[in-house]
Amino acid sequence: MALFTSELTPREMVPLCRQLATSYRAGIPLLRGFEITARNIGSRKIRGMLDRIQAAIRNGSTLHQAARAEAGLLPEFAIEVLGAGEVGGRLDVMLQDLAEYYEDLSNIQRTVYAAMVYPGLQLTAAWFLGTFALGLSGRFGNMVQGGFNLGNYFREYALFQGRSMAVFALAFVIAVLLARAGLFGHISGFFKTFVWPLRPISRRFGLARFFRGMSLLIGAGLNLRDCIQRSAALTLNPYMTRDLLKAIPVVMSGGTLVEAFSQCTTLSPVAREMIAIGEHSGDLEGSLRRVADWHLEEARAAVRVGITVMGILVLLFVGAVVGYIVISFYAGYFSMLDTF
Repeated sequence: MALFTSELTPREMVPLCRQLATSYRAGIPLLRGFEITARNIGSRKIRGMLDRIQAAIRNGSTLHQAARAEAGLLPEFAIEVLGAGEVGGRLDVMLQDLAEYYEDLSNIQRTVYAAMVYPGLQLTAAWFLGTFALGLSGRFGNMVQGGFNLGNYFREYALFQGRSMAVFALAFVIAVLLARAGLFGHISGFFKTFVWPLRPISRRFGLARFFRGMSLLIGAGLNLRDCIQRSAALTLNPYMTRDLLKAIPVVMSGGTLVEAFSQCTTLSPVAREMIAIGEHSGDLEGSLRRVADWHLEEARAAVRVGITVMGILVLLFVGAVVGYIVISFYAGYFSMLDTF
């Protein structure tokens, strides 16, 4: 969500990467490609970023250094992939791969947002109608005895909702500020790592980014230590990153990737098997790319399961609210009868 981060969204990254890849593949010099792309992009924010990158490159910075200076806008994954493409001389391939990756991510996000509209409306209706009905049920005796004033009740209800919305807005603002300050990573990482159904979704997306990054960086010719270190950061989960970095000492002491990742609990059995196949076949880059695609497909499936579970939980919550209202109403009704 754009409120929680200043980074470009996947939807914004897709046309940016595609236009850069097209111009670079057509033989247009890199700086000229940035200039053309900036002219065709409607976002003032992206145009300013591209202008600053051009200026930095003209002043002697590498593409990776210029992109790193825009870390507030460019996602970490894009920065590392651009750096890998520059080092390995495969910038057109890397840009195209970035566009495809963010297009997949954008499609998944649209699916999630569309699927959450109906549960969101249900929760909103349950809150407003439920609190209104619960308030009425608490005043059932006054209604029967003629001491109930509807106008006063509406004023009390409006004040209650105003206070509730103020508390919600305050909590939301605090969450945004923490996220913008970079202090939300471990909190969100905890929920994404240990709380179901977020855990399988976050884990699969994180592994998809990790293995795709590893594939691109290895293809660019970087050493394994740098590949693991940079790719581990792409999981965007501090708990997963720390676990994957355990492989570096083993690699530095001469161990294989299979041995290095044997102590990492984050990896799936399929991932371990594909790493072994890649090392034995000599096509480690291709194996890592395939396992990245597999995890991305698994992430899509996990999202569908998560959406289904969320819908069921919302229905159960709404049913519990309705049941509580009905019970409260009849409890008030029968207690009122006992007074006669």
